[in-house]
Amino acid sequence: MHKMFAIMEVKFSALIRSLLLVLVLLGTSCEEFLDEVPDNRVALDNLDKAQQLLTNAYSISSYAFNDWMSDNVGFTNGVNIRTNHRQAYAWEDFTDGPTTQDTPIFFWFETYNAIAHANEVLAILDELPVNTEELKAQKRAAESEALLTRAYGHFMLVNLFAKHYDQSTAGSNLGVPYIETPETIFIKQYTRNTIQEVYDKVEEDMLGGLDLVDEGFFANSGKYHFNLNAALAFASRFYLFKGDYSNCIDFSSRLLDPNPANFVRDLTSQEFQNASSSITGYPQLYSSPDLPSNLLLMRKISLVQRTDFAHGPLSSFYGDLFTSHPFLTANDMRENPALIKGNNALFPVRYESLFERSSLNSNVGFPYHINLAFRGEEVLLNRAESNAMLNRIGDAIDDLQVLTDNRYSGGSVELSIELIRAFFGVTGDPFISDQQVVLEYTILERRKEFLAQGLRWFDIRRLELEVEHVLADGGSTILLEEDDLRKILQIPTSAVDVGGLQPNPR
Repeated sequence: MHKMFAIMEVKFSALIRSLLLVLVLLGTSCEEFLDEVPDNRVALDNLDKAQQLLTNAYSISSYAFNDWMSDNVGFTNGVNIRTNHRQAYAWEDFTDGPTTQDTPIFFWFETYNAIAHANEVLAILDELPVNTEELKAQKRAAESEALLTRAYGHFMLVNLFAKHYDQSTAGSNLGVPYIETPETIFIKQYTRNTIQEVYDKVEEDMLGGLDLVDEGFFANSGKYHFNLNAALAFASRFYLFKGDYSNCIDFSSRLLDPNPANFVRDLTSQEFQNASSSITGYPQLYSSPDLPSNLLLMRKISLVQRTDFAHGPLSSFYGDLFTSHPFLTANDMRENPALIKGNNALFPVRYESLFERSSLNSNVGFPYHINLAFRGEEVLLNRAESNAMLNRIGDAIDDLQVLTDNRYSGGSVELSIELIRAFFGVTGDPFISDQQVVLEYTILERRKEFLAQGLRWFDIRRLELEVEHVLADGGSTILLEEDDLRKILQIPTSAVDVGGLQPNPR
C-alpha cells in the first residue's frame, strides 16, 4: 500500500530516479519508463499553480526514526520489531527499500523529492506573467517559500548523512549534494558538496527566503507553510547547530521578544489538564495550529506514533527522567499522558496517529501524523543554550524559567544557579563552573521536551555523547562512542552505484 503512494510521488522528478535508481528498486520496467515523458513536470503557467505545487515541497518523511538509535530507548518486549527497528537500535546500515517509511533511505528519497518541487517553482518564477503589484508580491511569497523549503530539506539531510558541523573540518568533510536546478536528464552524476558548502548554501537560501516572507498568500492555515515565525525558528536551529551562538540568540529573540511565554504551551493550565485524560483530545490540543507555540506543521508518513511497533522509552527510564528535577514538591506535567508500549515501555502522547485510505471504500492506505517541525519551546531552549555557551548565565536561567513555569506544577519552581548546582550535587565545587551546570540542565530539559520526537539524536551528534543499548538478553550491551562513524547515516546504495556519490566511511 505504501509502495503505490511512493510511486505516485516519485514520478514527479527525474532527480530522484538518478539518485536512488527508483525504477530498479521499485521494479518499474524500462518499457514502462520509456512510455513516459522523461521530464514529467507539471505545467506551471501561473503563480497559483506554482504555490499549489509548493505544498509538495515539504517532505512527507519523518526523521523521528532516529530516536530508536538514541539513549531515549531500551530493548522493548512485546512489540513488532521490524528490520529497520533492529538495525536502528544496533546502529547498523539500513537495508530497506525507498518505500519503507521511518528509514534513512525513505528520508533521503522523499526529502530530495520535496527539494525537486521547490526547484521547479524557482526555475519558472521569472517566466510567469507578473504585471500588477499584487502579482509581484505573490511572486516574492512563492520564491520565499521555495527557498526556505529547499534550505530546510538540505539542512536536515546534511545533519543526518554527514558529520556534525565543525568549522575546522567542514571545508573538507563530505556533505550531501545541494540541488539547485530541476533535473532534465535521466541519469546524472552528482558529487557531494562539502559540509561547509551545504551550510553556506542553506544559509543563503534561508536568509533570502526569510527576507521575502509574505503570509498573505497562503491558501490555508499559515502554520502549514514557512511563515515568518517558522523561518525565524529555522534560523535559530541552524545557527545553534553551526555553533554561531550570537546569531542564534538574535534570530530567536526576533521571534520570542518581548514575551517568550507567548510561544510556550502551558501544560499546567486547566485546558491541558482536562485534556490529559484523553489519548485523542490531548494530542489534538498539543498539535493544534491554533497554539502560538506551534510554528510549522507537516504531514508525515510514519509509524513512529504506533505503540505496537519498535523500541521505546523503558518504563523505569521514563519515570526517572520526569522526576529528575530540582524542585522538592513539583511534578513535571510532561510525564502524562503516556501510553503503554509493549511489556516494558511507555510512550508520551504528543501526536495523533492518523490513517488515510487510498480511496473512500478502501481498507488500505497509509499511516501518518501531523508533525510539529518547529515549536516555540525549541527556540527558547536554543536561546538558553546559546546564552549559556556565551556565559550569559542569568539570561540562560531567565529562559529556562519561562519553560519551567509552564511545565512544573506544585510548590515553588523558581530556578537559581544555587538550586541547579545543588541538583547536580556540585555546590561549592570549584572545578565545575556555573556554565557547565546550566548547559547540562538545558540539555536535560531538551531531552524531556522532545522525547520520542527525533531531536535527541541531533543533540547526541553535536554534543558528542555516548549511547549504550542493552540487548535482548537484558545483560549484554553495545556502545556507540563519542566520535563513532555510525552516527553518520549511510547514504543509499543506489546513490552510490548509479548516482556516483561517495559513500560514508565505515
